[in-house]
Amino acid sequence: MRLPPRLTRWLAAAPLRVRLLAVWKLLRHPDTPLAPKLAALLVLAYALSPIDLIPDFIPVIGQLDDLLLLPLGVWLVVALTPRPLWRACLAEAQAAPPQRLPRWMAGAVAVVLVWLLLAGLFGWWLWHLAGTR
Repeated sequence: MRLPPRLTRWLAAAPLRVRLLAVWKLLRHPDTPLAPKLAALLVLAYALSPIDLIPDFIPVIGQLDDLLLLPLGVWLVVALTPRPLWRACLAEAQAAPPQRLPRWMAGAVAVVLVWLLLAGLFGWWLWHLAGTR
């Protein structure tokens, strides 16, 4: 299977690891507008969380979430960010020596809260379903 040429060029320009570092730098940049900052916060919370939203042991979907959600999240951040600011953050990330992004426990808390919310909604739905019979 061959990737589309546009996606291949996007991936060749900077690996996802470098783009996530640029998103990290964008989040901490004082000139970042609110919308890209919130999107960057969500993307980084998901990317840096030690817990996946969809666990990897679930066949296919567990791996696809990382392959789809992270690039789409980075794309959203780039789309919301003013071009010069994004280029500056990306250039800074590319010039930086290779480094690991930290694990973000706040991201793990957010993922656990999402799972609890979904479990609560499912329980509420079951409760109302049983009450109608």
